[in-house]
Amino acid sequence: MKPPPPNRRSQGCNPTIPHDLGLEPFTCVTAELGPQASGRHLENYIQDNMKKEMVEIQQNAVQNQTAVMIEIGTNLLNQTAEQTRKLTDVEAQVLNQTTRLELQLLEHSLSTNKLEKQILDQTSEISKLQDKNSFLEKKVLDMEDKHIVQLRSIKEEKDQLQVLVSKQNSIIEELEKQLVTATVNNSVLQKQQHDLMETVNNLLTLMSTSNPSYSLLAKDEQTVFRDCGEAFKSGLTTSGIYTLTFPNSTEAIKAYCEMETGGGGWTVIQRREDGSVDFQRTWKEYKVGFGNPSGEHWLGNEFVSQVTGQKRYVLKIHLRDWEGNEAYSLYDHFYLSNEELNYRIHLKGLTGTAGKISSISQPGNDFSTKDADNDKCICKCSQMLTGGWWFDACGPSNLNGMYYPQRQNTNKFNGIKWYYWKGSGYSLKATAMMIRPADF
Repeated sequence: MKPPPPNRRSQGCNPTIPHDLGLEPFTCVTAELGPQASGRHLENYIQDNMKKEMVEIQQNAVQNQTAVMIEIGTNLLNQTAEQTRKLTDVEAQVLNQTTRLELQLLEHSLSTNKLEKQILDQTSEISKLQDKNSFLEKKVLDMEDKHIVQLRSIKEEKDQLQVLVSKQNSIIEELEKQLVTATVNNSVLQKQQHDLMETVNNLLTLMSTSNPSYSLLAKDEQTVFRDCGEAFKSGLTTSGIYTLTFPNSTEAIKAYCEMETGGGGWTVIQRREDGSVDFQRTWKEYKVGFGNPSGEHWLGNEFVSQVTGQKRYVLKIHLRDWEGNEAYSLYDHFYLSNEELNYRIHLKGLTGTAGKISSISQPGNDFSTKDADNDKCICKCSQMLTGGWWFDACGPSNLNGMYYPQRQNTNKFNGIKWYYWKGSGYSLKATAMMIRPADF
């Protein structure tokens, strides 16, 4: 608050003029100069004072406006600077992101090129595999056609075999009946032979007491041989049937001795030549032997086992086909185990012209017959291939198989077979198995 103006009434001034107008000096002047002159001076004073006031007001307004504008401008500049800084940051981020994207794009481009190359390679491989697949499909179709033909042929053979088996069964039944009859007759003959032997022994005893020279002759005639090698060394060099004895026994057996080929002294243990003897026999028959020693026969597993168990023997297998060709296989060491071990065959040291590989599977296999299945196949080889043999599963040989005549001897899986000479489907014309001491 301003202090109240001093009282100037005593000085002759007009107290009616407001102090706020700032005309206080002119009041007294006006009073002194008179009304007319004071009015002009007041007007001029007011105008001058108003102009100054207006100028000051305008200057203040301009200054205030300028200050406001400067403040606004400053704020805008600050905002602009802040926005610029933010935009710079955003631009830097965008540049970084763009750089990363460009690098990723370049990597993807390289990966895409690599994948395209791999796709091309895979496409090429697929094309090759398709070509191979087409070739294999064609080959499979051709094989299927061949297998169909082979199956038809096998089926025809099976039908023929079934017919043949039925015929053989009929023949076997008839032979069994004849065997029973022959067994009865054989018992009678054995009794008669025993009586005759006693009579002969009695006569020899009587004659030896009366004639000593005849006694010496009878002793020579009673000389026995264990094998044909011993007979040959004793001076008997003619091929034929000889009586051989079991080792450490008086039991005798008739055997064919081949004394004229291969150095002689061969004991024949098997022969096939014309199909006159049925080789589809039982275990017992193969044990004791069957057939005629001068023709087709099997000497007997028990005798061969005992003989070859005493010393070392060699085995020679002679083969002949329907075209007149001959071949042989020679084993340097041969023997059979006893019956408890199923007459297992043991062979070593193969030479000969009937194949560089043994057609009798090694190591040795057990012997099998139609009533004693000792092979390594669930199919029972002896029944399927016929005959007794040392089957494996079922193996590359069977010299006791079905006998087929000429022009019917091919494509026969159950014939007389020696694989490593004539293959699996060729049935041979003739065979012979012979043994001889290794030190002969």
